[in-house]
Amino acid sequence: MISSAQMRAARALLGIDQRTLARMAGISLPTIQRMEASDGTVRGVVGTLTRVVEALEAAGIELIGNDQPSQARGRGVRLKERA
Repeated sequence: MISSAQMRAARALLGIDQRTLARMAGISLPTIQRMEASDGTVRGVVGTLTRVVEALEAAGIELIGNDQPSQARGRGVRLKERA
């Protein structure tokens, strides 16, 4: 659904800290910290993950899955697959 690297990158693009993301999503700061400390895909309660994704999208972030094209316009970054 979302990787820990995507969460950190999304916060960086928005210029917000973990506390602000937690407030935007209506969840606790320790939950955001645990999510971002995960390796790879973030694990957790589906409802909590959904709230984070919805908060990021409402703030203007488009999360792009692996091998998927961007569906929107605007600037952004994408991590290339390593050889």
